Amino acid sequence: MKTIAVSIDEASLAAIDQLARATGRRRGARPTNRSEVVRRAVQEFIARERREEREDKDRRVLAANRELIARQAEALVAEQAEP
Repeated sequence: MKTIAVSIDEASLAAIDQLARATGRRRGARPTNRSEVVRRAVQEFIARERREEREDKDRRVLAANRELIARQAEALVAEQAEP
């Protein structure tokens, strides 16, 4: 693990400290430290950004193939409706 320096405003730092203390109490353990709070926040941010990138790609693929998908769905429904 690497140590880095990050500039952060006082209000955010206070909120991080509050989260660290609260997280420890919820778990019945010692308070989580600032680094752990920031690490988890960054991990969640990265996961959210990657998920949004995948969803954007999926939307582009669906939009580009909308007509083909509609025709295939129509054919499938017609096939299933046959006695």
